[in-house]
Amino acid sequence: MSSTPLDGPRSGPAPASGRLRHFPISFFSVVMGLAGFTIALERAEQVLGLPAGGGAAMLAVTAVAFALIATLYLAKLMLHRGEVARELAHPVKLSFFPAYSISLLLLSIAVHETSPGASEALFAIGAPIQLALTLFVLSRWILRTGIEVQHSNPSWFIPVVGNILVPVAAMNHGLVEVSWFFFSVGLVFWIVLLTLVMNRVIFHAPLPEKLVPTLFILIAPPAVGFIAYVKMTGEIDGFARILYNTAFFFGLLVLVMHRRFLGLRFYLSWWAYSFPVAALAIASMLMFHRRGLAFHAAASWVLLAALAAIVALLVLRTAMAMRAREICMEE
Repeated sequence: MSSTPLDGPRSGPAPASGRLRHFPISFFSVVMGLAGFTIALERAEQVLGLPAGGGAAMLAVTAVAFALIATLYLAKLMLHRGEVARELAHPVKLSFFPAYSISLLLLSIAVHETSPGASEALFAIGAPIQLALTLFVLSRWILRTGIEVQHSNPSWFIPVVGNILVPVAAMNHGLVEVSWFFFSVGLVFWIVLLTLVMNRVIFHAPLPEKLVPTLFILIAPPAVGFIAYVKMTGEIDGFARILYNTAFFFGLLVLVMHRRFLGLRFYLSWWAYSFPVAALAIASMLMFHRRGLAFHAAASWVLLAALAAIVALLVLRTAMAMRAREICMEE
């Protein structure tokens, strides 16, 4: 069976009248990347002494991007419900729906310092949606027929990352038991899905080109898990080190495989480069803040610089693709 596409052009530009119909749920990965960069800048201002102002500016950009993308997808839901249903039935695109609730949770984290009330409201909306989408996605994987090995890919980690992310936001509002519930679910299913995905990428056909960037998502669960665990326990203990070092190892792994990512045609899946690097940068800053080691300070600066370059490139390439009408096309 041939692989299933995620997004991107099939041939030639799409008619303007049909672009909303094919506006993909994966567009919320743009918000995840921008929000991750925003939080990384905020933490760098606090921990690394980066001049203030960049985090606030990126927060405004992220909020506007989220509002625009959410509005467009809501319009698609109202006008083209059949297309949304087809995305929900798609074995790859289904895993991108929790990117919406993750975006809400990331915005909750990003605005906490400046607007605790808005942070609490965003969390109150995002966490229940995250739980509902996790239950929906997992139940669809278990109950539906037609899912084969080649459909599994690192984007399946997205629902897991959302659950592990919840404690980072929940602990800002004193929700200890809620934090442990989501962390437990996310951690267990990360281990399960890691086994499935590694089996797929090692023993089966290579990932299709447009899914190759999702290999970066391997970094995200342990990096976010480290941040969440330290926030819940207040300690850098043995388990915290396992999570951080696993994330760092996956970062080294994708770096070693860098030639696989060069020359790829642009797809929205390129945004998978951004949030995992942001998560590892923030985790490294947390390690430096708690341990004070020069290695973690250096890693933080290198990752932050790489993240800034990645986000700038992604914004440019996305704008070029939108202008050329090479995205939001029928597949």
